[in-house]
Amino acid sequence: MDKDTEIKSLQDKIEKLTKLQSIRSDIVSVSAHQIRTSLSALKWVIKMFMDGDLGKLNAEQENLLKKAYEDNDRAISVVTELLQANKAEDVIEKPYAFTEVNIIELIENSIFDFSGEALARKVEIIFLKPETRLPTVNIDKDKFRVVLQNLLENAIKYSNPNSKVFIALREKNNFIEISVKDRGIGISEEGKKSIFQKFYRDTTAQKKESLGSGIGLFTTKKIVEDHSGKIWFESTENEGSTFFVTIPSFKENT
Repeated sequence: MDKDTEIKSLQDKIEKLTKLQSIRSDIVSVSAHQIRTSLSALKWVIKMFMDGDLGKLNAEQENLLKKAYEDNDRAISVVTELLQANKAEDVIEKPYAFTEVNIIELIENSIFDFSGEALARKVEIIFLKPETRLPTVNIDKDKFRVVLQNLLENAIKYSNPNSKVFIALREKNNFIEISVKDRGIGISEEGKKSIFQKFYRDTTAQKKESLGSGIGLFTTKKIVEDHSGKIWFESTENEGSTFFVTIPSFKENT
């Protein structure tokens, strides 16, 4: 087999694997959505019984329905995590589309995405905007929004009730630096070595939130580095964490 034939054969195999991966992703997504829809419908039927909308229940019936409701809720969370993990894989594989973006507006939109969850968990999000005008950045808007969403979601999820999450933004040495600070559970010493590994979840995180895919920070790091940026953190267990992200600034776009 000559070199050109070998290259063509390899290209055909890559194309076939890509199609199979796409089919797998679609099957997982469709199936998971169908399961979640059915579970959600069941959840509200159980809730109607628990609220007495369909007749009065005795103490034993209420107890059994409460357990069924909690198990159903956990199942919905598992399916949601599966969808998020599947989506994260798709985000990484999708080609990048870089455009000029106002980073302040993107952060504000990302904060809005989590305003409901923050309120439910009694966490206040505070955006410390820079006093001076920042240059726009050349980024893939959708992918970088995933970065902000992952950092915000973790900060809210692992914060203590009635605490605050601070988001700061500044320009430093031709880079835009974004920081997301929480006053939550922090990261264990062991976890600091592996926190960006695919599917890894720190023991402190598992204690507070038993469910999780462990793919969020892996995806975040990959996207940041694909933007020629860096990501790191500072954390003390039981005191909180601050995640930092830098991406190049482009003054010529102002």
